[in-house]
Amino acid sequence: MVVEDEPLIRIDIADFLRSEGFLVFEASNADEAIAILETGVMIEAMFTDIDMPGSMDGLKLSAAVRDRWPPIKIVATSGHRVVGAADLPEGSAFFGKPYDHAAVAACLRGVLSL
Repeated sequence: MVVEDEPLIRIDIADFLRSEGFLVFEASNADEAIAILETGVMIEAMFTDIDMPGSMDGLKLSAAVRDRWPPIKIVATSGHRVVGAADLPEGSAFFGKPYDHAAVAACLRGVLSL
């Protein structure tokens, strides 16, 4: 699942990941992401922006997902701040924006193989 409030950025990375063979769900904020997860659809990984408007940012979303759906792997991104390992759930990864799409896909493949 790709969680990104900027539509062009979300569409761009989601389309790239689809071209790489990933099945991608899209959410524009944390509330949409939680709603998708609550449907029971199988989500194995989440690529989320940190800086999003709404009820929670990407850090809070990551913590909520880890608490409620612990198997989901988390990869986060931000163009406004650098996030350390201590800020994200254990086993998560971080990319600064702008990011290399191929590197994100490789990272997702890596965390999914664990």
